Amino acid sequence: DVFSAIQISESGLGSELLSHPDVDQVILTGGYETATLFKTFNPGMRLLAETSGKNAIIVTPNADYDLAAKDIAYSAFGHAGQKCSAASIVILVGSVAKSKRFRRQLIDAVESLRVAHPFDPTAQIGPMIAPPQGKLLAGLTKLERGEKWILQPKQLDETGKLWSPGIKERVRPRSQGHMVEYFGPLLSIMTTSNLEQAIALQNAVDYGLTAGIHSLNKTEVRDWLSRVQAGNLYVNRGITGAIVQRQPFGGWKRSTVGPSAKAGGPNYLISLSDWEKAAAADHDIKLTDAQNSVLSLAASSAMTDSEVESLLRAAKSDIWNLQNFFRSTDESGLNAERNVLRYFRSDCTLRVDLSASNYDSWRAMLALIALGKGEVSAFDLPERLKKEAQKAGLKVTVEDAQSFRKSLLYRPRRVRYIGQPLTIESGSVLASCDIAMYSSPATESGRIELLPYFKEQAVSVTAHRFGNPVKFVAELAL
Repeated sequence: DVFSAIQISESGLGSELLSHPDVDQVILTGGYETATLFKTFNPGMRLLAETSGKNAIIVTPNADYDLAAKDIAYSAFGHAGQKCSAASIVILVGSVAKSKRFRRQLIDAVESLRVAHPFDPTAQIGPMIAPPQGKLLAGLTKLERGEKWILQPKQLDETGKLWSPGIKERVRPRSQGHMVEYFGPLLSIMTTSNLEQAIALQNAVDYGLTAGIHSLNKTEVRDWLSRVQAGNLYVNRGITGAIVQRQPFGGWKRSTVGPSAKAGGPNYLISLSDWEKAAAADHDIKLTDAQNSVLSLAASSAMTDSEVESLLRAAKSDIWNLQNFFRSTDESGLNAERNVLRYFRSDCTLRVDLSASNYDSWRAMLALIALGKGEVSAFDLPERLKKEAQKAGLKVTVEDAQSFRKSLLYRPRRVRYIGQPLTIESGSVLASCDIAMYSSPATESGRIELLPYFKEQAVSVTAHRFGNPVKFVAELAL
């Protein structure tokens, strides 16, 4: 990804294309560094990117070692490790680290993979897209302090693209092998004494694309599912090869850039589209006390009757969508595998700018009040609305644009921006790939307005072992 981005930059073609005024938005699948480069071409572009991954599989003493070794081998070295979802770390818990059987199975599984060019029909690992350079070359040829090769990678032909898989052990926390995405046939082995430490290592990286665990213990799996920070989770299976709808694909943290949603999921097309105001369905639904209080305030303010009616429909749409859409679902309905898409609250802050219309400000506040908690930054708010928002559980900060942008420097996050379109200049904090701006006009639709406040997670759990059902899988609360 980085190599291709450098070529684009040097040619000048990419810069001209991405900064052209007729280009409204760009979709990227590539490295985080590539996304950052694209932003330098056009700081104000709407960039939706699925970016890097530094993905780990945890193996506990309660795992099936044979299955774990197979899944690690294919997850790490399929496509020569050139998949953003590929496993590049294995974290061995407790006795697994000393298991000669597991080590033997892993080495055998990897050495059994045939490395060859695609014209060889027996090839299982092909060449890299280019001879390794930079961080990948360093990873394939050098060891850091204390590390040791289990399988030392070797260049296999004169093209420089064909390399045998490499596995290094004794990789220390925060080292290059732990933190750096290599995007090649290289696997790091780390060890911990317990699952809690293993999860901490798994979550410590800047990225959060895919993550896996091998364990047949219900308590371990449930604990892991409640704490791991990644967009696609896999239990007792490989961590690559997501299927549209079954495992919608997209990450957390620096594995995603921009106001995007999971590819192959129910919200992806929404994230690609522009929306105009229209009347929402008038659901027969009970509103919360906080919503009713805000609507009463709106009716006594300078709003027109049609605007108050619009806010009422919007409030009902918010509650309907919270009850019927933003909940866990398994669209595949398979017996052999559970595939659940679930929603978690994101770190999104509502920013109400000086230029925001009165209606849009109240609509945006209503959406956050429906959630019962959240963070608001506003240039100004009516005092009564501010008090009702705080009473409903919202943290409200009244500040100017400069103060708000300064807060983003220290805590980058999602922003639901309400106001006139922004002009984002080079060097502005708003041009950072770590900040996702949701800046479309407010609508009555609860699904559209609430989406920035949720992040999606796809969970795939193998429900059988050699064809025999694993009973605890059906009992997992997902």
